[in-house]
Amino acid sequence: MLNQDVKYLKFKSYLNIYCPHCNNTLNVESKEEKSVNFKAIYKKQEIDLSLSPYLDVFDIQASINIEPDHLVDDLICPHCNTSLINKDVKCGECESPVGEVTIFAATKLLPFYLCTKQGCEWHGLTKRDERRIKLKIPRQAMPEQDQKLRVHNHQEVPYGYTSELALLEAGRCLQCKNPQCVLGCPVNIDIPAFIALVAEEKFNEAAKKIKETNVLPAVCGRVCPQESQCEEKCIVGHKDEPVAIGRLERFVADFERKMELVEIPVIKKDTNKKIAVVGSGPAGLTLAADMRQKGYGVTIFEALHETGGVLTYGIPEFRLPKSIVQFEINYLKEIGVRFELNHVIGNVLTVDELLEHFDAVFVGVGAGLPKFMNLPNESLGNIFSSNEYLTRMNLMKAYKFPEYDTPKPKGNKVVVIGGGNVAMDCARTAIRTGSAEVTIVYRRSRHELPARGEEVHHTEEEGVKFRLLTNPIKYLGTDHNTVKGLECIQMELGEPDESGRRRPVPIENSEFTIECDMAIVAIGTGPNPIIFQSTPDMELNKWGYIHTDPDTLETTKEFVYAGGDIVTGSATVIEAMGAGRIAANAIHAKLSKPKKKAKKK
Repeated sequence: MLNQDVKYLKFKSYLNIYCPHCNNTLNVESKEEKSVNFKAIYKKQEIDLSLSPYLDVFDIQASINIEPDHLVDDLICPHCNTSLINKDVKCGECESPVGEVTIFAATKLLPFYLCTKQGCEWHGLTKRDERRIKLKIPRQAMPEQDQKLRVHNHQEVPYGYTSELALLEAGRCLQCKNPQCVLGCPVNIDIPAFIALVAEEKFNEAAKKIKETNVLPAVCGRVCPQESQCEEKCIVGHKDEPVAIGRLERFVADFERKMELVEIPVIKKDTNKKIAVVGSGPAGLTLAADMRQKGYGVTIFEALHETGGVLTYGIPEFRLPKSIVQFEINYLKEIGVRFELNHVIGNVLTVDELLEHFDAVFVGVGAGLPKFMNLPNESLGNIFSSNEYLTRMNLMKAYKFPEYDTPKPKGNKVVVIGGGNVAMDCARTAIRTGSAEVTIVYRRSRHELPARGEEVHHTEEEGVKFRLLTNPIKYLGTDHNTVKGLECIQMELGEPDESGRRRPVPIENSEFTIECDMAIVAIGTGPNPIIFQSTPDMELNKWGYIHTDPDTLETTKEFVYAGGDIVTGSATVIEAMGAGRIAANAIHAKLSKPKKKAKKK
């Protein structure tokens, strides 16, 4: 507090403040001192500057020190032509007249300053101003478990956005007139619409908007590779990091679930027709939801003792909690979808037998046949396929042994062969189950790693080593026929192959050995032949997957459709869901056609 004598305050000359409504300066300049000499005492020795209305976006406050005996400028708002200085203020201690000025200003992140003042309403920003501001909001990081703690538990690593972070991130969306992000989404979610609802704090409505086209938003928000799909086409990403569409999707889905706002739709019409779905993975679940809402009776036949397919047996708890998968499946049960477990179609029942009781069949069994490299000594003990390893850990809860009956595979020094998401899952699981050293062996460079960038980042944070440009050539065994090492050869990148990636070429005389007592092969999967053996009239393509019409996904067997990994080979959750939607629309269109009357003889 300054003393009771009248002092003169003056802004430093470099301060210039603009109104965003008219872009005129708020500084009134006189010919003599570039100011109007208004005698006043300011209650503080500095003027606080803060950004409005976006202070929470930048979280930056600046201040300008004002020395006693200086003049204060009289700042006039060009919109309402009133002074921004409140002259009717008295000192709270001595009641001497003082002058009070409040200035809301931006930082260097903006090319102009923003102003508000009591008695002067906010003038608003132009669309151009809003775009420039939003481009300056940084992409919001997602809070997650500390890397030193999470390697000792199987709890989910990312915590998800808070409502404050979600609002900030939603504020980055430009609401493009021609949104390319929608084109990058395999199920064509109306991304700008749901993000606009988030920005308005209508989180429940945002979740409902997503569910118009995506029945598994909490799953997709966690495991889908948005960076190569919707976010890759985000316009904001051309100059900055793209809007975190997946994280916002996860946020609103979690909000709806935690706040118990999920609404079970009433199926008003009944077609009196029934659909059989083989497999309860993402393709089958999507088709089941769509067909049920169209009025069909739907029964899902699952080979395992739990529902969810790859979502349950393939993806670890720390990346996709099984409680979330089961919550989504319970939603389907609530709308009337039936589940039959422990039914291996092709063994317990055939596709032909299903057609005797159902109007159409959808095959979404995934690609669950393990692949190996056919290396010497591959039959040694403690060498696992990624399928077996992850199924033991996730579906059979081996990581909770002895609470569950399945013992966990043990290895002190573990080698994981492969560079995809499955390889990362295996390596991170091994770290969590007590392995002292885990190494990923991949034959190409880091640039060619097919795993999501976020998964690679987490894997490295958790202490997994990477041996890149390295190819296994032979397993080494102990006298007890268990693996003790992996002989490898160093590679270099040559010309691109048919996938567009540079082909790895061995370097002569560069062999070396990696010591290990457990190896996991995560180089992809193939189609399980069980269902084919009992359905010979369902043609396969040259890769051994089911051949389908690309527009309808109908197989060469009429009224039998297929989608997901059993058609495309290993792909993403959202791509499998997209296939389920295509097949659902095609089945509905075919079964809705009126039957042709037989011609009279």
